[in-house]
Amino acid sequence: MIISEAQIHIKNLRLRTYIGFNESEKKNKQDVVINAWINYSASSASNTDDVEYAVNYRTICKEMITFTEDNRFLLLEKLTADLLELCMKQETVTTAKVEVAKPHALRFADSVSLTLSATRDH
Repeated sequence: MIISEAQIHIKNLRLRTYIGFNESEKKNKQDVVINAWINYSASSASNTDDVEYAVNYRTICKEMITFTEDNRFLLLEKLTADLLELCMKQETVTTAKVEVAKPHALRFADSVSLTLSATRDH
């Protein structure tokens, strides 16, 4: 069996941060829900069971938490782009996609979300 690519999915990471440009958004933290999909070549990790070949999703998640909670953002685009950059940091990551949702941002909608993706240039 040949294993080529793995996908890690960090699902529904619920955090609070300052996001938005209205006065109330600047003064009060809001909920955000983050989903990230991280693709990488898994053949070495799968064949050897060696953690050195795997993408450490715990580290990525901790970085996402710290970054999101310790900063302020005017736009979903900025927060999403910065989180995507964190996901792409490790050289073995080939592609990644991050979605950030703001629950209750619109009166009659569950949430508003923005999704960005990136591919590593080789």
